[in-house]
Amino acid sequence: MELQHLLRKHEDAIASSIVLEQGKTYADAKGDLLRGLQVVETATGIPSALLGNTIEVSKDMDTSTRRLPLGVCASIAPFNFPAMIPLWTIPMAIATGNTLIVKPSERDPGAAMIIAELCQRAGLPAGVLNIVHGTVPTVNAICDHPKIKAISFVGGDRAGHHIYERGRKTGKRVQANLGAKNHAVVMPDANKNHALNSLIGAAFGAAGQRCMAISVAVLVGNSQQWIPELVERVKKLKVNQGFEGGADLGPVISTASKARIEGLIASAEEQGGKIVLDGRGHQVPGYPNGNWVGPTIIEATADMRCYKEEIFGPVLVVIPADTLDDALAIINANKYGNGTAIFTQSGATARKFEVEVEVGQVGINVPIPVPLPMFSWSGNKASFLGDIPFYGRSGIDFYTQNKTTTALWKAEDAIGNEASVDMPTHH
Repeated sequence: MELQHLLRKHEDAIASSIVLEQGKTYADAKGDLLRGLQVVETATGIPSALLGNTIEVSKDMDTSTRRLPLGVCASIAPFNFPAMIPLWTIPMAIATGNTLIVKPSERDPGAAMIIAELCQRAGLPAGVLNIVHGTVPTVNAICDHPKIKAISFVGGDRAGHHIYERGRKTGKRVQANLGAKNHAVVMPDANKNHALNSLIGAAFGAAGQRCMAISVAVLVGNSQQWIPELVERVKKLKVNQGFEGGADLGPVISTASKARIEGLIASAEEQGGKIVLDGRGHQVPGYPNGNWVGPTIIEATADMRCYKEEIFGPVLVVIPADTLDDALAIINANKYGNGTAIFTQSGATARKFEVEVEVGQVGINVPIPVPLPMFSWSGNKASFLGDIPFYGRSGIDFYTQNKTTTALWKAEDAIGNEASVDMPTHH
């Protein structure tokens, strides 16, 4: 409870650190913290979820199950959510009785450091939460250390596969959230204003550097006629440094990221795509060397690189579809399965989409369907490695192991004189 209070009290310090190091707008940085704070709030009620089970299985015999902590666990966080991702793991690991090592991204470690300090001020004993810094050697040390029992990871495919495979070799539990290509289907009967505004917010917020960003809009039928209006609305977005009033999105994380994003935009042009809004070469007065990429919209097809690869930048790829079945076929053929959304006013259409789409997290008129922490993260296919996902009930399962005890206290044993060698059948 004290940690909740301290996180809210120091919201400005954490958000400001995120703006300075990561580049988000101040409002978006506050959202980064608040979504993590929701997990802290949920963890305060965790004792009831840790209750074991006891049943009398036979005369004079009881069997009970209790949850026990794993021991030392680790969390490897990405650059794009420097507060939220540590707060996905810190409260769940510690509330279930574990100690935790957090390795924040080397690009923006400040938020995690502030959070760790606040945990100490809230009364967490020294050594329960530890922050380590570094790059590949630090990650490998975490994967290889025999006393670390579990690793949580959020980040890109290459690092995620490395951590998963290396960690599993030493017998660790590993949960790894990886890349994504999240589609939003817009039906002709959708509320146009809501659908377009939702696409814009989900595609371009945080400069598109979210694992749940909508990076593909599948426009069905007549909704394809809304592209010009979509473009005009996106043109109004303001790109600037995060403390600037009215800024809608900031820079991308690095010059290498900028070059990769602009390279994927160029590849669309080379493969016959239509760039209806081009953010390459975007300039912000006063910051000539900033990692700026302006909002970009590309009309493309599913065989192009800009569609197949995760861009992780402010780029929305638009794909046409004639019917809902065509849209479902496009999404289900994609290797990723993190999140998806549909915009429609038809309950039957929404139900068909919900049932048939092969993606773990579905939004109906909700563009970024990240579940609240009383539920669990459920990305699937190539977007997740592991057996047990993040937070919620699954988070408790990840950080605990069951111990089952069967106890027999027979009254006649106090006076009996003969031992039995028959197989016990527990009548």
